[in-house]
Amino acid sequence: MKSLIHIRDRCNRLLVVIGGVALLAMVALTCSNIVLRMVWLPIRGTFELMGFFGALVTSFALGYTQMSKGHIAVNVLVDRFSDSTRNWLEGINDLVCTVFFAVVAWQIADKAITLGRTGEVTETLRIPYYPFTAGVALGFALLSWVALTDLLQRIRSRREGPS
Repeated sequence: MKSLIHIRDRCNRLLVVIGGVALLAMVALTCSNIVLRMVWLPIRGTFELMGFFGALVTSFALGYTQMSKGHIAVNVLVDRFSDSTRNWLEGINDLVCTVFFAVVAWQIADKAITLGRTGEVTETLRIPYYPFTAGVALGFALLSWVALTDLLQRIRSRREGPS
């Protein structure tokens, strides 16, 4: 279990670094485009690149944010329950998230395969869509993996009992 979590953590940290580089590229592209527009030479395909980079930044941060419990949670009702009930509800939530995001990753990966087969590219820069779509699928797959390992840890700690 520890090695599964270690690999998960390393993969998510790698994606966050790649997402951070994409975010820096977005900032550099935006600033460059603003400056160059002042001299009537805007960067071609800025809109396309911003969309691609934005998709990667968002999807690559999903798993890491879940690992660090950084997603918004409203626990007004759940906080009123006992620890045991709350643990069961969180386990059900982990299971639902695992299945849901695995299906999302699968469907997006299927779309990426279709885009790769058809050779669809962007209008201005002629960049293929499928690598970025596959990247988004990877982000959701890792989010599903995080939810699965959270569920497995919850089951394991429940079996071992309170320490």
